Amino acid sequence: MLVYKQYNQQALDRQYNNRLHVPGFATHIETWELLSRQTEKQFQVIKNLAYGSLPREQLDIYPSAQPSSKTLIFIHGGYWHKWDKANFQFIAKAFRDYNITTALINYPLSPGVSIDQISASCLKAVNWLHENIATYNGDPHQLFVTGHSAGGHLAAMLMTTTDLIKGACAISGLFNLIPISLSDLNHSLNMDTGTAIRNSPVQRIPLAQSPLSIIVGNDETDEFLDQSRELYSSWKEIIPVELEQAPGLNHYSILETILDSDSRFHKLVLRLMKI
Repeated sequence: MLVYKQYNQQALDRQYNNRLHVPGFATHIETWELLSRQTEKQFQVIKNLAYGSLPREQLDIYPSAQPSSKTLIFIHGGYWHKWDKANFQFIAKAFRDYNITTALINYPLSPGVSIDQISASCLKAVNWLHENIATYNGDPHQLFVTGHSAGGHLAAMLMTTTDLIKGACAISGLFNLIPISLSDLNHSLNMDTGTAIRNSPVQRIPLAQSPLSIIVGNDETDEFLDQSRELYSSWKEIIPVELEQAPGLNHYSILETILDSDSRFHKLVLRLMKI
């Protein structure tokens, strides 16, 4: 029996199980860990600043050496129910040479909270940064956001809930949550149809005319490619938006390319931030 598009239950579950499609996924995760620990040692970081009252409503900031610097906010993935900002500290190294302040945020995880609460926490983090980032050499009027996988979804959601974001880059994101609610992932998320629709960026309208860059690895599953294409189609007449399919990259390897100044991902973020 088909449950979504041309997929039966098993096939749909496989489309969203990235580890099945990347046999060497563990090597990428080990690389993130190594690079993150090196980054912590190499640069000043202020950790676990509370932006809310919940235990995981915390963020880390790598302040630029230059006051009033543009600020890049990174939101991690993990299908809204796993991972931590600690695994992605290496993102701060990518743009250090451009005098960019970097903030990495945590958010409450499912199934302890709903997708609605996760989106609300990310908005709370942005509001906190707007009010406090000047203390850490950031410009409150130059906030940009990027996120990977579920973090890409949350970055896009922020564009529909606040006009404080001056640009966003969504990497391998999830923008239509209906197929997620129909997959085995929903055992951890507990979404009903209303929640899935309400939290699908393709069903929402951006608040400001800030630009959006969407990038997805060409070696990702058909559903991940379709997710990015659908957001592009939904928003291309509303805001400045570009879609990039990066050749030779999968759901994991694409994130590491942010450290390569010649990579499409790195250049997209620089162009987004007008650097």
